[in-house]
Amino acid sequence: MSKSLVILLLIDLVLAANALVAATLMRLGNLSGTSEHAFGWPHVVVFALVLMLCGFFVELYNHERELSKTEIAVRISISITLGFFVLSALYYIFPDILVGRGILLMALGLFGIGQFVWHHCHGLLLSFPGLAQRIVILGNGSLGKKIEEIMPSVRHNYVFAGYIRPGNEALSVPDTSVVGSSDEIFETVKRTKAHKIIVSLAERRGVLPVREILRCKLSGVEVIDALNFYEQLTGKLLVENINPSWFIFSNGFRVTRFIRCYKRVLDVLFSLTGIILAAPLMPVVALAIKLDSRGPVFFRQNRVGQGEKEFMLFKFRTMTQDAEKNGAVWAQQNDPRVTRVGNFLRKTRIDEIPQLFNVLKGDMSFVGPRPERPEFVQMLEEKIPYYSKRHFVKPGVTGWAQVKYPYGASVEDSLEKLRYDLYYIKNLSILMDILIVMETIKVVLFGRGAR
Repeated sequence: MSKSLVILLLIDLVLAANALVAATLMRLGNLSGTSEHAFGWPHVVVFALVLMLCGFFVELYNHERELSKTEIAVRISISITLGFFVLSALYYIFPDILVGRGILLMALGLFGIGQFVWHHCHGLLLSFPGLAQRIVILGNGSLGKKIEEIMPSVRHNYVFAGYIRPGNEALSVPDTSVVGSSDEIFETVKRTKAHKIIVSLAERRGVLPVREILRCKLSGVEVIDALNFYEQLTGKLLVENINPSWFIFSNGFRVTRFIRCYKRVLDVLFSLTGIILAAPLMPVVALAIKLDSRGPVFFRQNRVGQGEKEFMLFKFRTMTQDAEKNGAVWAQQNDPRVTRVGNFLRKTRIDEIPQLFNVLKGDMSFVGPRPERPEFVQMLEEKIPYYSKRHFVKPGVTGWAQVKYPYGASVEDSLEKLRYDLYYIKNLSILMDILIVMETIKVVLFGRGAR
């Protein structure tokens, strides 16, 4: 366990204990409890430990990736909600440790606010020399250099310590960046005080110094593949450097029956709720579209869904009726084909509302990779490796690529969005879907990425 993680846990424990004490004082004016129930250390210990366990459950202490403010808020909200139910059950079973409902709710609120502020500020502390994790990269090539370039721009506590030369191979980096060779990895790691070794070798057979790396690993130094480390840093996959065996042996990419079941339940709930809430707005939007330009209210188009099966997607029309008289093209920035009402509908994402019927029907999910047109899919599958793998799950109204990257209108954009789509499929979970929904709300409110 790293120093920074220990500090994160200890401060959370202190915050939890103080939150319960403060709530008791605010509610009762003293710490003696009520006439029916005394207040003491057991109450504080149980309260703090339960919240720590709930934090672990929602991966608040997963230190592999720096969390955004939205992710922190979502995880803390889920953790506190779960903590409320767990503590309520414990208080029912063990009434001797019971605290009043008002005190409990107040303590949870205080702890949630304090925990959010602390976790958000925690990243600033990681820049101190005693807490930063030093990284050495074993190998040559563009991937290692890409990781070195990315590290300073991504918020984390990693510090680049240098390259380790694999065998007698020449490195395409400055000699000043080389800190050792593969036959003395253990000594190099000790000398540079490295915490992680990033293995970035194009070919490992007969080149990978297994004995030296094993010595490092058994000495407490983390060894991680460059592709996995890139994923942790960026929240996407570097698909052009991935081979089929990586997909087979990597963690994730398991869309189980349980995942399909919970997604379908959430899809039905979300789509029905959205349709009911949007029902009063739909006639107004329809009238505005008809008054603004000639043509139908709804726009229908074939898209590629799960298993590469085509389906009919519905949206409110935002372009002129003859927008594609010359064939299928991507929408561009300030596209002249977009109507005045259509421009507003796109920026507010109101044009996407009819897709809730696609979700209810089962053609789409609420969260997933955006469905692409058959004409573009055929072209993209020829130019981008593993593009077809995004069709292993249902397409979504919103997705990880949509909240992390603006609208794509080229092969290069499609490649970048595929990196995010595959990351989503690899890490698919309830929590991931909730985070994407929260990020989507923020994107809609600030109008980012629309064309």
